Amino acid sequence: MALTWNGKKLDWTNVIYFSVIHAGALLAPWMFSWTALGITLFLYWLTASVGITLTYHRLLTHRGFKIPKPLEYLFTLCGMLASEGGAITWVAMHRLHHTLSDREGRDLHTPKDGFWWSHVGWIVSDIGMDRREIEARHAPELVADPVQRTLNRLHVYPNIFVGLALFAWGGWPYVVWGIFLRLVIGLNATWFVNSAAHTFGYRTYETPEGSTNCWWVGIIAWGEGWHNNHHAFQRSARHGHAWWEVDATWALIRVLMALGLARDVQGVPKTADQYRLRGGTRRTAALAPPVAVAAEPEPVLIEA
Repeated sequence: MALTWNGKKLDWTNVIYFSVIHAGALLAPWMFSWTALGITLFLYWLTASVGITLTYHRLLTHRGFKIPKPLEYLFTLCGMLASEGGAITWVAMHRLHHTLSDREGRDLHTPKDGFWWSHVGWIVSDIGMDRREIEARHAPELVADPVQRTLNRLHVYPNIFVGLALFAWGGWPYVVWGIFLRLVIGLNATWFVNSAAHTFGYRTYETPEGSTNCWWVGIIAWGEGWHNNHHAFQRSARHGHAWWEVDATWALIRVLMALGLARDVQGVPKTADQYRLRGGTRRTAALAPPVAVAAEPEPVLIEA
């Protein structure tokens, strides 16, 4: 009898792949060096903050700002190093999540179907969907881009090349730290946005799903943990709204703005305060469907 999770058959390719990565990371304490630690921290920032948070999420999924195409493709390569799939697939899946967010049995990764399902279960299961169809429907502008299509097909190769380079430089210790441990940290940081940031924390805005602002996810996921803020104003390139809501990726976007590389940066709407929760009075923020943002309060363009 086939093993299932929430009625879905396990995808044994993903089960084995992610199990090997997590098992390999357990060797890290016995292979420690300061150089290996430095490599891990740098690659974690490059792949998780620049690649996933800035590029896959805020740029490609929600179009919170614009950068030159060559830089977009370079940053997409950084996202491919996070081992979360190609950009087109990632963007389409995430837009589908926003469309059906926290609808039990319909959202790809809602904690209403189980905390660990939302964290990793849906990743290691056959969700029974045609990914090419989802991509064509939810990320048509990326499907129309021949460079992004090519990168999407080749998403597994960057980690292989980086792994070989690390092995040539410092042997297995550099591979264990720079590939296995770094991937475990980055993957789980992203997965906690789906699980913990829909379960723990506080809500600043009333939204139609259970998104929360979870401080520790905000730290490890480079600002993505201020998830209730994001669900309220999806196009905003800034997720941390209060002074204590540290948003490292927003700081990077500000650097790109100062260098003249980021433009049309979308900010929090001027009307944001009217959607805040105030005591017993709850106001519902108008949420935008992915990319088509007409229903969302008009964002503020931020000048460098």
